[in-house]
Amino acid sequence: MKLRDFKLERFFAAHEFEAPFVMCSSDCESFSIQKILALEPGVEGEFRNQWLGYTDSKGSAHLRREIASMYEKIEARQVLVHAGAEEAIFNFFNAILEPGDHIIVESPCYQSLEEVPMAIGAQVSRWSLQENEGRWQLDMKALPGLLKPRTRALIINSPHNPTGHHMTRDEFQHTIDFCQTNKLLLLSDEVYKFLEYSEEQRLPWASDLYENAVSLGVMSKSFGLAGLRIGWIATRNADLYNKMAAIKDYTSICNSAPSEFLARIALRNRRHILERNNKVITGNLKYLRDCMSRNSTILHWNPPQAGPMAFPRLKSNADAGLFAEDLLARKRVLVLPGECYDMPAHFRIGFGRMNFKECLDNFEEYLQEMKK
Repeated sequence: MKLRDFKLERFFAAHEFEAPFVMCSSDCESFSIQKILALEPGVEGEFRNQWLGYTDSKGSAHLRREIASMYEKIEARQVLVHAGAEEAIFNFFNAILEPGDHIIVESPCYQSLEEVPMAIGAQVSRWSLQENEGRWQLDMKALPGLLKPRTRALIINSPHNPTGHHMTRDEFQHTIDFCQTNKLLLLSDEVYKFLEYSEEQRLPWASDLYENAVSLGVMSKSFGLAGLRIGWIATRNADLYNKMAAIKDYTSICNSAPSEFLARIALRNRRHILERNNKVITGNLKYLRDCMSRNSTILHWNPPQAGPMAFPRLKSNADAGLFAEDLLARKRVLVLPGECYDMPAHFRIGFGRMNFKECLDNFEEYLQEMKK
């Protein structure tokens, strides 16, 4: 398998930890270990006594039970814990694909959702989001036309990275019905679940609705605990589960014991964590809306429908990579060029961090200078 450079990750490797104003993060504000342990009296001593031997390759039983408690039909034995969502993505495709197979991927997407299948020798068709009537939309009627004789799976992500699009319940059910009718696996990237702007928007987990769905979750995004490197899949498809578990023997084998412990504490106290993160996002989105309104002669956007990201574009359709480079040099603000998603006039903004207002002030100062 030969993988091309991961454009987004190479960009962050070069800039993320040097730029003082990172305004394109895909995750929420994080927590210290001390703050996670403080969520539950008595666990600090338990954490200090955590055994540092090998862990269960499926994930600790305690953690899998906590994850399963978020679902309606998933049991702990149907949860497989990974070292972040990236490992789960890699293992999923290696479990299901052979050279010559085909998948359909909602686009734009995280590069590994296309790159890993292509490196295996599979074909990829993009089910592309369109900018239409002030919002990002999926063309549900286009989906049947993307089918091929060897289509194995459909890949979706809602709430969506990077656009902030979110499927309606009807669209979500239509997508599941499509997979069921055509005997497709469904990989549903649900790492931004719980960051909807209202509870009425929240969709069921795909694995609760469809026996051949795989729900992808992670501690990094909605929970803001990327440093734990804990992700998971939940599925009722036992054959697929076993294949992924076997491939995991060649990747991480098992997970970090301290990370699994902290993830369990965080999930047990997820209401507190999610309330704080949603409060941050709600406040920051108001600042962003006002900024975009004031600078509508330079920027166009479709406001996000859920999650901590937006994907505006330059009205001139100029290269946002040059825009981002100059912004970083002059104001030390980092945005993610849309070229990472093969959409060069766009750029990604992330508004899940507590210093977003400071980042935005410097960003808007740059836009005002552009107008002069």
